Amino acid sequence: QVQLVESGGGLVQAGGSLRLSCAASGSIVSINNMGWYRQAPGKQRELVTTINSGGRINNADSVKGRFTISRDNAKNTVYLQMDSLKPEDTAVYYCYADLAAVWAQRRGYWGQGTQVTVSS
Repeated sequence: QVQLVESGGGLVQAGGSLRLSCAASGSIVSINNMGWYRQAPGKQRELVTTINSGGRINNADSVKGRFTISRDNAKNTVYLQMDSLKPEDTAVYYCYADLAAVWAQRRGYWGQGTQVTVSS
């Protein structure tokens, strides 16, 4: 079964940094888009940043210049380097992958979410 396993969340002070990782596991054939969304309490889930298999990146305006996404295709892993964190970055961060697995058509998968809390 395909799973997205996240790590790296935690509590940091404003201005600090965190690095999130998300590893996709299972009988994966290919991954197209992969990236991160976030959801704060009482708010809708929103895009943070994604990267496709060709390296094209889509960033939310709120994180441009502060967050950097990268991926290791050999490891089916995506990373999110978060610098200059702000209290408004506090949210549950969800890994997302659009992938194809053995005996399954391509579809989207979500990780369980990892909490990022930025104190002021």
